[in-house]
Amino acid sequence: MNERGSGSVLVVGILAVVMGVALLCAPLVAARLDSSRAATAADAAALAAADTAVGIVPGSPCANAARTAEANGASLDACRVEGLVVTVAVSRASGPLRATATATAGPPGTTP
Repeated sequence: MNERGSGSVLVVGILAVVMGVALLCAPLVAARLDSSRAATAADAAALAAADTAVGIVPGSPCANAARTAEANGASLDACRVEGLVVTVAVSRASGPLRATATATAGPPGTTP
């Protein structure tokens, strides 16, 4: 019995399985990255809005939150100002789905 070349067939099979797993995991990794980027955009937008609510930056808190979210590749879905505390919700396209995140910011010791 000649087993020449059977190692090559085994290597090709293993490579096919590894490539298949990698292709299945790629969308999950991309979704995780988009989720992280949405969280970053939400944090930045909440901080920008809180700076405006406190009076450090002129303008409307929600308008500044929207600009900051857009600068970070997300869109502002909701903005709630309660005194000096601002809560924002943003979303970002993640393939056919959307990654969403919420953040709250305000001066130390304040609660909504």
